[in-house]
Amino acid sequence: MAQRYGGEHSPQGRRDPEAPRAAVTPPRPPELSFRGRSPARHAAKINLLFAVAGLSVIPAFFQSITGLATDLVGAAFLFLAAWLTRDGVRAEDAYNERKVARRPAIPRKIFGSVATGLGVAGLVFGGNWQVLPAALAGIVAAALHFVSFGPDPMRDKGLEGIDMAETDRVARKIEAAESLLAEMKDAILRARDRELETRVDSFAHSARAMFRAVEEDPRDLSRARRYIGVYLQGARDATVKFADIYARNRDTAAREDYVSLLTDLEKGFAERTKTMLLEDRSDLDVEVEVLRERLQRDIAFIEERG
Repeated sequence: MAQRYGGEHSPQGRRDPEAPRAAVTPPRPPELSFRGRSPARHAAKINLLFAVAGLSVIPAFFQSITGLATDLVGAAFLFLAAWLTRDGVRAEDAYNERKVARRPAIPRKIFGSVATGLGVAGLVFGGNWQVLPAALAGIVAAALHFVSFGPDPMRDKGLEGIDMAETDRVARKIEAAESLLAEMKDAILRARDRELETRVDSFAHSARAMFRAVEEDPRDLSRARRYIGVYLQGARDATVKFADIYARNRDTAAREDYVSLLTDLEKGFAERTKTMLLEDRSDLDVEVEVLRERLQRDIAFIEERG
């Protein structure tokens, strides 16, 4: 039998109509921070490279066996060029972000230009079976790719006068820490919560500020070891476990605990980075003061002998 629905806020509800209504404050929308994030460079052009490589496969199936094989090889080179270019741009962005960095071990963008030339040459050669037009088209395509994306960084940056053994040790630690941040970002995607993804990005920005401080002065590694090692690994493990739990039952209590953890971690990393910078400034002041005292003593000694 049907029943009339009634509740506290319905016209026939049990609530006293003369009683004042309580004010309802709508929840604030989540704040999406773009701190530490920048738009991907050359994203449209790289996507166009993948699209051209995919489209070049279609005409291959309307040719002879020899033409099919030649066009597929050319398309494969174009796919390789797009993949190398994308990784080369990412490596260059990481290089530009750091004040102290090594040049990429493999010049991916230059290899991408070569692969583009070979791919276009293969496609043109498969269409008319003439070497000269194919070679000219390949050279033009490689040159256009090189002009569009530029060369890879070809020398180290900020490594003059730095102990290379110490720098290598710092580089290994930073690479391991970056891997932990990447695993955190991959894990939080399983939670399917845009605000949490933004919170992880914000924490990653604070962590990378510490990485940059350590790269600039490798002596800070001992003071930051616990943060870029133990704390960061714990954050990765907590993110993996939380993402699995939250993806299953959307536990709000677990979400609040995880957000609080990220807040504490971000604050801790920021405060530690600030402390390291202040300590570096104090060390510099001490060295400058000692040097000035020695210089004044030398000047006084010279004046007495003169």
